[in-house]
Amino acid sequence: MDGAPEMDGHDSAENDGVSVNSLDNTHPLQLETAIDMPGSLDSLRAIAAETKTTTVYTGVAAGTSHGTCLTLNDHNRLRLFIQEFTFRGLLPHIEKNIRQLNDQLVSRKGLSRSLFSVTKKLFGGGKVPEKSIAELKNTSGLLYHPEAPELQIRKMADLCFLVQHYELAYSCYHTAKKDFLSDQAMLYAAGALEMAAVSAFLQGGAPRPYPAHYMDTAIQTYRDVCKNKVLAERCALFSAEVLKSQAKYSDAATLLIKMTSEDSDLCSALLLEQAAHCFINMRNPMVRKFAFHMILAGHRFSKAGQKRHALRCYCQAMQVYKGKGWSLAEDHINFTIGRQSFTLRQPENAVLAFRHILTNDSQQTATQQGAFLREYLYVYRNVPGVCEVALPQLTLPCINSSATRVYFGHERRLAEGEKQAATHVSLDQEFDQDLAAVWQDLEEQVVAAANRGVVPSTFYPTQCCLNSQTDNLHFPLAVVEEPIIVEVAFRNPLKVPLVLSDLSLLWKFTFKDFSRPQPQDIMVGDAVTITNEKEAIAPRTVQKDGIITTEVIPEFFMSPEETRVARLKLLPRQTGQLTILGLVYNLASTPSTGDSTINSNSFSQNQGPSATAGTSVRGRQDLEIQGPRLNQSKEEKTSVSHGPDRRLDPTITPPMPLLEVFFLQFPTALLCGEIRKAYVEFCNVSHVPLCGLRVASTHPDFFTFGSSSLATPLTPLSPTSFENCSAYKTLATPPGATPGSVTAVTLVSAADFGSGGGGVFGTGGKRIAEIPLGEGTLTPGESTQLPLWLRGPDQEGVHEINFLFYYEGAEKGGKISHRVLRHTVFICASRSLSVRATACRSNTLPEEEGRNGSMLVFVDVENINTSEAGVREFHIAQVSSSSKQWRLHKCINPAENKDCKLTTRERGKLCFRATRCKPHEATSKSLEKYTFADLSLGNEQIISSTTPCADFFFRRCQPSESWRPLIAVETQGRHSRSQGAGPGGGTEDITGVVRKCNEVDLDIIVLWKAFVVEDNKQVILEGQLHVALQTIGKEACSLRQKEEAQEMVLLKFKPELPPPMTRPSMEQLSHLIKTNLHYPESYSHSFVQKSLCMVPVILTLSNCSLAQVDAIIDLRHKTTSPESLEVHGSFTWLGQTQYKLQLRAQEVMRLPLRAGFLHAGVYNLGTPRVFAKLADQGAMCETSQQTATPGLIIINST
Repeated sequence: MDGAPEMDGHDSAENDGVSVNSLDNTHPLQLETAIDMPGSLDSLRAIAAETKTTTVYTGVAAGTSHGTCLTLNDHNRLRLFIQEFTFRGLLPHIEKNIRQLNDQLVSRKGLSRSLFSVTKKLFGGGKVPEKSIAELKNTSGLLYHPEAPELQIRKMADLCFLVQHYELAYSCYHTAKKDFLSDQAMLYAAGALEMAAVSAFLQGGAPRPYPAHYMDTAIQTYRDVCKNKVLAERCALFSAEVLKSQAKYSDAATLLIKMTSEDSDLCSALLLEQAAHCFINMRNPMVRKFAFHMILAGHRFSKAGQKRHALRCYCQAMQVYKGKGWSLAEDHINFTIGRQSFTLRQPENAVLAFRHILTNDSQQTATQQGAFLREYLYVYRNVPGVCEVALPQLTLPCINSSATRVYFGHERRLAEGEKQAATHVSLDQEFDQDLAAVWQDLEEQVVAAANRGVVPSTFYPTQCCLNSQTDNLHFPLAVVEEPIIVEVAFRNPLKVPLVLSDLSLLWKFTFKDFSRPQPQDIMVGDAVTITNEKEAIAPRTVQKDGIITTEVIPEFFMSPEETRVARLKLLPRQTGQLTILGLVYNLASTPSTGDSTINSNSFSQNQGPSATAGTSVRGRQDLEIQGPRLNQSKEEKTSVSHGPDRRLDPTITPPMPLLEVFFLQFPTALLCGEIRKAYVEFCNVSHVPLCGLRVASTHPDFFTFGSSSLATPLTPLSPTSFENCSAYKTLATPPGATPGSVTAVTLVSAADFGSGGGGVFGTGGKRIAEIPLGEGTLTPGESTQLPLWLRGPDQEGVHEINFLFYYEGAEKGGKISHRVLRHTVFICASRSLSVRATACRSNTLPEEEGRNGSMLVFVDVENINTSEAGVREFHIAQVSSSSKQWRLHKCINPAENKDCKLTTRERGKLCFRATRCKPHEATSKSLEKYTFADLSLGNEQIISSTTPCADFFFRRCQPSESWRPLIAVETQGRHSRSQGAGPGGGTEDITGVVRKCNEVDLDIIVLWKAFVVEDNKQVILEGQLHVALQTIGKEACSLRQKEEAQEMVLLKFKPELPPPMTRPSMEQLSHLIKTNLHYPESYSHSFVQKSLCMVPVILTLSNCSLAQVDAIIDLRHKTTSPESLEVHGSFTWLGQTQYKLQLRAQEVMRLPLRAGFLHAGVYNLGTPRVFAKLADQGAMCETSQQTATPGLIIINST
């Protein structure tokens, strides 16, 4: 019987256990010894070697040797003796016995062979096989006398088999088999059948077909008739070896499996193992049958007390089932390997096997999983030395390392009473990549504002909470004495509950002193590294609280198949480099109490073990986070390499200031344009002074802290309710003042309100506001309260508004240059008013000489509120203007009851006269200042040039003129160059000049009040709306028009031609000159005395442009329409009827004319036609200018 053959085409058995032939050198029936052999499952080879060595030294006495005194001559004599004994003694004796037996049986059996033929063919070749016999009958046999002829034939067959004369032996066995069967001697017949089959197999030359049915009949006879299982098993093993030598592994396996029984576990285990090897050695190996029968063999070995053989069989079967998705079979094998390894005192292998059961998503029932878990814990608890030196690696519960989040900083205090704390960043918030980009942009802007408009090269955006989506390539910065919170995601893969007790973090810390700069090599060489691993083995020992205070969670309960996060704190006490290694905890299978909450505020390490300590195991799990895949260079793209992830490696820096912000009376809903006053409280909760406080926002027009350079309303010490005080600075209307007249005109610089000048840093400077502090700093523990004015967004809906508070420490040059605090609010804006304004030229001239410039401004106000917020009515309290060139002068149509009231869906229209600013108001010193003019329509005047009205005016969407200076400078330069070049200047200069004729650059501020009923009491709300008038005749609205979706444009692969030079339109060119007629409204004349009445008329021409203009006045034009002739009579102009004039920039020219009338009546004098063009544009034709309104004159006859 050959041993255990190797598996053809498969892994030799070293993957998951011992090899297939690892115990071939030991006796298969040897019982287990009490030898402690720790190690992996592969260490069974060492056991076999030791067993073999022990057997050899126990069988032979140490130091005994044989044949050491024999000489070479003795060796030759021994060899000659054996040869002579064989040829002269043994073989002749056998030949003599065969001859005698043959002579005795020739007559009775009729044998045809002679004695000489037998001697001649004693060592001959193969014989011709005989035919097979019929099957035997299952009858009982009898006993023969030793001299019986049948036994003599069997003896002759044995002698022939002994001298390897297999053909003659087969004939004799065949003859004896017939005699035994005829005599019903079944035991003798079975032996003859067995030896006949073996003789047929061993014949040389032309092989005789192996009579397998002889063996089957012999086995059946031994087992069923003779009741001799030992002989049946021997016969089966002979037959199996013969079949295996003929590559009939399937038949051999079937034969071996048939011989198994419940009588002998050891014999059945051997037969099953040999059958398994038959399956694996087939031409097409039957791997699963091999594994199945190896498991059966291992089970029978275990029952027979052969633990090592059982472990070997299960390990070989595990190689087949591993990773094939047969979870139940895999669990059973691992469970058995774990038990057998534990019995053989191999705890590492037992833990490894149980770990495989508990890590994979098992399909076992809850009861079975509970049994697996108890066995797993039992291995740890009962094997000495496992947890004493180092903490073992646990696999329960599963940890999703990539989902680990790290938060740096204190947990913010919750709202206290009316106070609303800043939201900042917390672990309860989900990470949003787009929102993170917004915060980073705001931080870049405020950092640039704090560093004179330049972002430092060492700038790195602040990240208070790190996760798998943040940039973790750099070492994060933490502050000493500020906690570090690590959120770890646990998953219980089992259907049974788990309890973790004494849960804490493992860390490693390296001291570094950042206050004294040292070379890098010195710092690394002298660095002292400590860890808390030794203290974590026994949680009740003294911890290193002077370096890192480690929080311990007493108990953490996990329900079956639950995913839950635990938040653990570390409080660094010294500066240096911290590395978070993993977690340490006690694992138990059942909870000790019903409390499953996490005590996240506990910092006690002296807590004793929980009630589950008797069934718990203390171990660790490491947090290993894989960084992002690198994909920059060619080598990185062609290979799989990952960068570092340093979220668990924070650098502990020296103390920094820490700011907390609270909001008081902060609303959640506002009307569009509503002004509300709130308060902000700034608290420095650190031990370091705070300075450089700034704020940036995505909606800078939503809030203002006021201007410190101007007189602002005094802030009360304690905030009062907003319905008891106005957000504006107001004054009583002077007695006797006409409603709608100008009550105040003020010059204000935009730099005083943070817009323009030093307040703008780049394109986003208007988003940055410096927060005024008392002495510029907040000392440790100090808090201050500042007023904050809010204005509702102009568009209705829910608005997300982000605030970023920036502050610095008093000491510069630290690892952290600044810190930020985030706050997000949601404001629901409801409709209020809609304001539309239009500017028209006025036909009258100003009273001041040498200046022209007056126009009419029509303001259309509509109440678009739908009474959602309980608003009853709106009152237009005041209309103010702000501009560098224009100001409102007077309200032409004030309401009789002073202020204008508008209920739901009502509209009102106001008309104002606007004039240019006076010369003394536009000195060189005040060129960049805005003129605020207030026209009060009520009993009180709101000073619009102070906080908060002026703040929101400058914080609104940038005024029209703010982006024009560059264009204006460029236009003037081109204009000057075009003038130097002579006629034929560029088209861009013409467009700029013509545009200036129609520009207004006047902003209208409509201040309103609304009466709202809240909680059965009336509340007065205030607000303001802005309208920017830019062009004469073009309507402007306070509400932004919705942008239409852009249509898809076809892609163009050829470069587009430059756009053609745009020329000013006819409508723009028709506003170069403004005309006005001055004449008496009525004129009396005696047509009896003089038939022709001549009336003097003055035609005033005003050049509205900044360039020289050529004008042509044509008086020959007459009204020819019948309707006009019916209403107005016909007249004629006397004297020169066509003039060609040249007007300088903004020149006013008066042209005297005379009109002739022949009879009394009503006449229209507005018939002159005026044509104009720019003086330096010779090729351009004159354009007809817009005519004045009809000028009616009444001619009376006396």
